[in-house]
Amino acid sequence: MVGYDPGSKGAAPAPEDAALSGSAAGMVTRALISPLDVIKIRFQLQIERVSSQNPEGKYWGLFQASRCILAEEGLPAFWKGHVPAQLLSVCFGAVQFASFEFLTEMTHKSTAYDSQTAGVHFVCGGLAACSATVACQPLDTLRTRFAAQGEPKVYHSLRHAVSTMYRTEGALGFYCGLAPTLVAVFPYAGLQFFFYKVLKNLMGPPPKDSNVGGNLRSLVCGSCAGVISKTMTYPFDLIKKRLQVGGFEEARAHFGQVRKYGGFVDCVSQIAREEGLRGFLKGLSPSLVKAAVSTGFTFFWYEFFLNAIQNL
Repeated sequence: MVGYDPGSKGAAPAPEDAALSGSAAGMVTRALISPLDVIKIRFQLQIERVSSQNPEGKYWGLFQASRCILAEEGLPAFWKGHVPAQLLSVCFGAVQFASFEFLTEMTHKSTAYDSQTAGVHFVCGGLAACSATVACQPLDTLRTRFAAQGEPKVYHSLRHAVSTMYRTEGALGFYCGLAPTLVAVFPYAGLQFFFYKVLKNLMGPPPKDSNVGGNLRSLVCGSCAGVISKTMTYPFDLIKKRLQVGGFEEARAHFGQVRKYGGFVDCVSQIAREEGLRGFLKGLSPSLVKAAVSTGFTFFWYEFFLNAIQNL
């Protein structure tokens, strides 16, 4: 069960159990979805139109991009930036789920609201994700830059990337794109928890004697919740990625056109003027596939690991 349940027979999960389960869920999920994440980031950062009917840029389709990356950079390219991405997933999962469990329990005990309502899950899920975002934003920026760079590499290792960014951009360079990230992550994560709760309620309780049925419900409900929430908040994710690679134009030059943005508003206006409304949806197809897989597996593995820890 995700969130504090006053009707549960067992004790509420301890913060360290929720954090451990969340980090384990993030680690397993990240290893599975890394290729989709790399392709999504390449699409988001491409200025030219992403279209298979009228190709203009380097990448114009999901399978075409996969073949292109495989041919030019090899299979390991699909896991570029995997070390900071894994650190991000472990850290984010731990903070998010520990915060969510704490917030739902505090809401139930300190207010008149029921912790098991979808509305409470929306608010607590959004706040938990914001807390995790502030804690993990430097890792997200590093992950984005590793995934975005081609050959030859600008950053040769995680240590080299950290030292170079700190020397050339200062500490604030690690928080590029934080404003649109927070604007996007609250409704995105909130909607994930909201629709996950709504869909599980609609599907009804699982068979009492079957853990498989409960795990399958978590996977299906999480996948649907991920697709719905990602579709509703996707433009903010694209803007965040564009801002995170500011000052990184050298590594992007051979992919096509590059742009410099003066901030959130300037980024929005440039994309709207040069690429149109469709520019805000570049990379949506791999992003939806990724959202379905990642959100479904995140909830699935979180409940799996939490149940395992509590049973122990």
